[in-house]
Amino acid sequence: MPRVIHFEVAAKDMERAAGFYRRVFGWTVDRFPAPTAFGEYWSLLTGEGPGIDGALAPMMDRPQTINTIDVESVDDTIAQVLSEGGKVVYPKMTIPSIGFLAYCEA
Repeated sequence: MPRVIHFEVAAKDMERAAGFYRRVFGWTVDRFPAPTAFGEYWSLLTGEGPGIDGALAPMMDRPQTINTIDVESVDDTIAQVLSEGGKVVYPKMTIPSIGFLAYCEA
């Protein structure tokens, strides 16, 4: 069964947000080495043990919550999203050393 494996927290001021999550939760927060197609990202490492890690992501022009779900096939899942009336917000892309990603909405 597909599971949530990653989350993103939208931020307008990345430095401020990074400091907030470091101080409040004790998370390790580091800038990604290179900008992504969507701008600057910072990793949020939440610690050892059960749970998932995430990222600080640039605030888009509308409110957003982003959860990444691990699936067998991005292409098959996109087809299912479309057949259920959803839409692809950003098409399938390669994330180096990780795999493929697409952003969809219900």
